[in-house]
Amino acid sequence: MTTMNYAVLFPGQGSQVVGMSQDVRTSRPDLLGEPANETLGWNLNDLIEHGPQERLTETQHAQPALYATSYALYDEFASLVSVPPSAAAGHSLGEYTALAAAGALSYLDGLGLVAKRGEAMAACAASQSSGMAALIGADAESAESIAANRRADGGELYVANLNAPGQVVVAGGSGDIAWLVENARDLGVRRAIALDVAGGFHSPFMADAAHALDKALQSTEFAPPRFDVYANATAQATSDAKQTLSTQLTAPVRFQETLENLADAGIETFVHVGPGDVTAGLAKRTVQGSVVKVVSTIEEARSVAELLSVQ
Repeated sequence: MTTMNYAVLFPGQGSQVVGMSQDVRTSRPDLLGEPANETLGWNLNDLIEHGPQERLTETQHAQPALYATSYALYDEFASLVSVPPSAAAGHSLGEYTALAAAGALSYLDGLGLVAKRGEAMAACAASQSSGMAALIGADAESAESIAANRRADGGELYVANLNAPGQVVVAGGSGDIAWLVENARDLGVRRAIALDVAGGFHSPFMADAAHALDKALQSTEFAPPRFDVYANATAQATSDAKQTLSTQLTAPVRFQETLENLADAGIETFVHVGPGDVTAGLAKRTVQGSVVKVVSTIEEARSVAELLSVQ
């Protein structure tokens, strides 16, 4: 018997690729057509379809594109499955998709917020020299120690993503990231890999972006979610989405802890909904023995919905 106690997970920036989610973009012009274009002020479907990849990957474009396609896939999936999820979580911008899926905010309000978020983060990143690096062979404690020691020496280095066991990402000034890459082995880290990102996300480097986003959050109407949505900043079911979304930009993404807390709450099945399969990989790595499924096409939505509907 397949458990019906499942959680949906939504991807963050980095999963975007030209041509993604063609089936749902074709079937759901109500979500990915003119209403989205009017909200964004640019043609969403055209950029996803034709790119170029460099433009789609820009923070201000990637975030709305991933939010919209992930939500559209969830909407298709939700229309097919007989029982709604017990909980949801999203990685970084995916938290907005999770809130929209749970009915805490409307699709278009969420799209508008994500667009403002992406613009604010892009502007913030352009105004300073910062970046991120993945630490290979480091746990959260050692990463925090390295970052704290670097700050004590006058640097700017912060733990930014606690994704899964062995998957830790830090954010810092460009000089701090270069120092980390060069000295990783001496610091007890097998390897540090500089990431191809625009700036030091989920760290104090994003303080100006958080301030800009606050204004948009305060003017957006939120409703109680239909099921629990776990926040990146707290790794708990959120009771104040505006606050946790505001905090999220400058706080670490605690995704490993989120997945562990979902498992402790009785979740045994995780369904990644959206382009790629990143959160599925994180769930497999974090919650050993869990059932993990991927919904990145309408056909996968049908098959996973059918599986979850079997009692």
